[in-house]
Amino acid sequence: MPLAMNRDVFITCAVTGAGDTVSRSSLVPITPKQIADSAIDAAKAGAAVVHCHVRDPETGAASRRNDLYREVTERIRSADIDVVLNLTAGMGGDLIFGDVESPLPLNQKGTDMAGASERVSHVAECLPEICTLDCGTMNFNLGDYVMTNTPAMLRAMAKKMTDLGVRPEIEAFDTGHLWFAKQLAEEGLIEDPVLIQLCMGIPWGAPDDLNTFMAMVNNVPQSWTFSAFSIGRNAMAYPAAAVLAGGNVRVGLEDNLFIGKGQLATNAQLVEKAVQVVEGMGARIIGPEDVRKKLKLTKR
Repeated sequence: MPLAMNRDVFITCAVTGAGDTVSRSSLVPITPKQIADSAIDAAKAGAAVVHCHVRDPETGAASRRNDLYREVTERIRSADIDVVLNLTAGMGGDLIFGDVESPLPLNQKGTDMAGASERVSHVAECLPEICTLDCGTMNFNLGDYVMTNTPAMLRAMAKKMTDLGVRPEIEAFDTGHLWFAKQLAEEGLIEDPVLIQLCMGIPWGAPDDLNTFMAMVNNVPQSWTFSAFSIGRNAMAYPAAAVLAGGNVRVGLEDNLFIGKGQLATNAQLVEKAVQVVEGMGARIIGPEDVRKKLKLTKR
């Protein structure tokens, strides 16, 4: 893909994620109401798309409960502002091995492996406009945790999403994930227009230096639409990098808790900051209707 700045940019807000961020910021939304309210505030601040996980309302831990997804969906759809709903389908592939000398049996605390139908059951029930597909397996962060997405599992999930009329957002954590996404497209399991999220700086996927980022960008077919983000310290630099490289923007408390050094953020504040960056570069922020036209989404 040639380097050409994107002049019409949409912002995705990743509202809460599944990581252990609740213990580090009281502003991370936990309950369905908090998640929906935070998503709505992000939309009012300029996000065209909200990407949502759910959490156990009592503990704040990541959850796959369909009733929680349903409540978040209904609250967002009944809001007084329009926004494109993107639900995660990344849960259910968590594999935690035993210690380094005895990797088996698996550590049942934290291991959460589910079949393809179960992993997309909330998508089938809620029918969001977009849902994510983590397009590969990788060592994830520390310890013995592996994010597991086999080729057979990804093919099955991609087909189910496409059959439901939900646009998969391919989450690519390394160049091999992009390679497999192209294979899914070649096999007709994901359809045009293909949507890609370049996930940078997550241990141990693609680092977020600009050389690696451009290697990822250059592996995205020119006809595809991509967004990009990084986590932590470089999160608020990536809106500029993504737009300059021809892409769109993702920010949110799933990826980064701070608006400045030592300053905890809300999702709306992160979106507002991204809007300032994008508009300061001379680009235009587009809204949910333009995103639907661009990506051929079905509004529900």
